[in-house]
Amino acid sequence: MAIESVLQSLRLDPGFMSNVVRWERTPARAARMAGMPAGLHGQLVRALAARGVTELYAHQAQAVEAALAGRNVVVATPAASGKTLCYNLPVLHQLLTDGRGRALYLFPTKALAHDQLAELSDLATVAEMRVNPAAYDGDTPSSRRAKIRDTSRIILTNPDMLHMGILPQHPRWAALFASLRVVVIDEMHVYRGVFGSHVANVLRRLQRICRFYGAEPQFILASATIANPTELAERLIEAPVTLIGPEQNGAPQGERHTIFYNPPIVDPDLGIRRSSVSESAELAARFIRHDVQTIVFGQARLATELLLAQLRDSLPREVAKRLRGYRGGYLPSTRREIEQGLRGGQVRGVVATNALELGIDIGELEAAILVGYPGSVASARQQMGRAGRRVRRGVETLHASSLQGGLQPGTGASVAVLVAGGAPLDQYIVSHPRWLLERSPEHARINPDNEVILAAHLACAAAELPLRQGETLHGELRPRDGGEDPAADLLEDLVAAGQLYAAGGRYYWAGDGSPAQLLSLRSSGADRIVIQARDAAGQPATIGELDRESVPLLLYEGAIYLHEGVSYVVERLDWEGGVATVRAVEVDFYTRPVIAEKVTVLQERLKIEDERLRLRKRGRGTRTRAQNDGRWKTEDRRPSGTGGRGISGDGATCA
Repeated sequence: MAIESVLQSLRLDPGFMSNVVRWERTPARAARMAGMPAGLHGQLVRALAARGVTELYAHQAQAVEAALAGRNVVVATPAASGKTLCYNLPVLHQLLTDGRGRALYLFPTKALAHDQLAELSDLATVAEMRVNPAAYDGDTPSSRRAKIRDTSRIILTNPDMLHMGILPQHPRWAALFASLRVVVIDEMHVYRGVFGSHVANVLRRLQRICRFYGAEPQFILASATIANPTELAERLIEAPVTLIGPEQNGAPQGERHTIFYNPPIVDPDLGIRRSSVSESAELAARFIRHDVQTIVFGQARLATELLLAQLRDSLPREVAKRLRGYRGGYLPSTRREIEQGLRGGQVRGVVATNALELGIDIGELEAAILVGYPGSVASARQQMGRAGRRVRRGVETLHASSLQGGLQPGTGASVAVLVAGGAPLDQYIVSHPRWLLERSPEHARINPDNEVILAAHLACAAAELPLRQGETLHGELRPRDGGEDPAADLLEDLVAAGQLYAAGGRYYWAGDGSPAQLLSLRSSGADRIVIQARDAAGQPATIGELDRESVPLLLYEGAIYLHEGVSYVVERLDWEGGVATVRAVEVDFYTRPVIAEKVTVLQERLKIEDERLRLRKRGRGTRTRAQNDGRWKTEDRRPSGTGGRGISGDGATCA
């Protein structure tokens, strides 16, 4: 196998091995199987048999049995263990036994929803079910939305659309809410911190609307391995759950190699090491030359673009054409094209941010390279787990979610390499690799009762259905301390602030429109700037987009913007129109922001925009103060003394 050939060459390379801190080999593990749950609908049993599946992994069988018993279930098993089948089977079983039943799937990103839609549609077709699963999100054409509402028995969406587009319009969705039997929440571990606290309140509002229409849906949650899956699941849905954890995992695993690599020191006096970006590019090129499909995780958008350009420069032209970048800011159509290329094998290497950390099916990757520690044990394991997501049985390769059978020893090998950066935390981890290998992943914490967050969702709930005096949004597990509902005082505060008014023992929304439209569940806003370049015919073509918060730092006029490894100069930024016009250029430098001492990022953004508006009003053009006073730094992209293309140290280019 190609992967074994590369690993052998690395072992025999003294230059590489001298910088390897630890090489951990995990042997292959066979599957632990269980029979089909006795109560599973015969139509599904026959459909699985038609796909060659006559048994389930042990954890899949336990999850399905618990769900068929009507319990809320959380499945928290490692990457590529077949969690999708754990919720698809109970959902389809429910819809087969209840002709009116419907289901709602929630994914943190649109990409995940569209990815899972294909798998779900395939299984439903084989089972001869007419459930018309459909994705309903911001990319859904207006012409199709009414039909999806009326005919789709399985709706796949995200918390943002549920919050802003579905719950405020619940009368139009009355048929869904009245018949909602199952809610699936995938990638549960993403819902932590502020985002998770918002999502917990959205789920409170969802359950309130369901109760209004006479439904009480069951919840099935799936998560990467975290330290507290039961606690997080119960905080999100405020009801007891049954845990299917890592110790119950029955999925097979191929042989895995985990390598901790510390770049060589190039300045002994200062202790400066060679850039992790340059080292990662060279290592990725080595795998790709042997036709090993590889993913490289960068920790920032700029770092991924630089790494992609450097990697392409080091490979033959025909091979370089099969390398792609993947990050936020690419068009949805571009991301779908890259995902399909990875699944089909046309794309042999991808340089990505953590946008590909989630469970999107991206094919038969054999190598994962992490450019620095991603900041958490859970993220590191997720990124490492992106390689080896499929295992081989004989000459046939099947999805890990549907492969049922023993694993042949010596097949399905994969490798994950952590290339340490110069940051103290990176250096600590490569000095103590067992810390990452053996440490429990982090706890995921949320606080849905945070007064600011809860007050905003109380306003949204009142706009959806007037709140009765004494009514609580909490589920059966809240409030845990037995104290008063924290919403009581907040409702009076909202009345005093003029957002609600009280009448007849109820609280009503006092504003115009829906308050949900003004409340973002995430830290970044939804408003974005479109990036346009001229195509071969000279016509403007959209190549990407960027959130407005990042535009003053990356898309100011005169900046060199990197997109899929190509350099563009920003010729014009129309802030009010939401369009940045760029032109492809061949330059040996790039630009990055350098914020002056004691000036915050927010202050700098405001200065830039104030200066731009002032200059426009005076008719003096659109060149910004930030460009004129030297706060934008130019970085050399030419080969440096350390062997990297314009990368002389991690801090210089990845800040």
